[in-house]
Amino acid sequence: MHFGSVPLDQAEGAILAHSLPLAGGRLRKGKILTAADLQALAAEGRAEVTVARLEPGDVAEDAAAIALARAVAGPGLELQAVGTGRLNLLARGPGLARIDAARVDALNAIDPAITLATVPRWQRMDARGMVATVKVITYAVAGTALRAACAAGQGALALAAPVLATASLIQTDVGLEAHHDKGAEVTRARLDRLGVRLLEARVVPHRESPLAAALQAARGDIVLILTGSATSDPRDTAPAALVEAGGRLIHFGMPVDPGNLLFMGELAGRTVLGLPGSSRSVALSGADWVLERLVCGVAVGPAEITAMGVGGLLKEIPSRPRPRLQRG
Repeated sequence: MHFGSVPLDQAEGAILAHSLPLAGGRLRKGKILTAADLQALAAEGRAEVTVARLEPGDVAEDAAAIALARAVAGPGLELQAVGTGRLNLLARGPGLARIDAARVDALNAIDPAITLATVPRWQRMDARGMVATVKVITYAVAGTALRAACAAGQGALALAAPVLATASLIQTDVGLEAHHDKGAEVTRARLDRLGVRLLEARVVPHRESPLAAALQAARGDIVLILTGSATSDPRDTAPAALVEAGGRLIHFGMPVDPGNLLFMGELAGRTVLGLPGSSRSVALSGADWVLERLVCGVAVGPAEITAMGVGGLLKEIPSRPRPRLQRG
């Protein structure tokens, strides 16, 4: 692509690089200059204008953005209309942003003018939420570079949609009844965001046998436990009840704060997730990351949980001003 200042008599059919004022209006950048435009510029006393002109093999910015977006977009994503070399990719429904970071990095390394920006990997998306944006920075790019970028980023993005439809919540009672209502309300809201229905919300005594019986009777595709007293050891009440019910403990704890006291297990082919006490708050916690992946069919086990430490120090909510520092 040629870019630079040229005499007006050589600018017809070229792309105006910068917006220019005119009497009674303006010529906007990106406009294909006509003879009338050049006459108007001459009347303003201009002799030259900065333009871009495509050369053989170049692809214009909008066409390049469309090609790139189509290459990177996988299932669950839709493309918005293109304009000025930009095209946004939206989630068709709720789910998680499935991003192949290596492919995105490889695409962005092809040509500085060809860019793809995304939300963080596994970010929860609402319907029509923006997952990524393609931006072709210059007015055109070389076709060879575009083809290389499309190949490098092929299928880099997708939406992991929910695969579970229902959930059960079991809370244990330690004499704090207000916790039960809040726990059920906040959990239901978390599930609603992913289109999962809370089938039942039971409260049982904070003892192993009643909790084990409730686990065996639960009907949801995933079973959530929210104990009235924090689970502070793999042998504590809730993990022990899971084992008594015939299940097994898969993992205890996580390097995310808030959310350290999460545990995960399995019972009769279903995941049992022990939620930390922080899950009674609407604020983001490590439990959100695990629950969202499980609901959306994304593999999560001990290795994935222990890898959440980088970025796992989550922001405090305003109503809880940095208590970790206060305690320190």
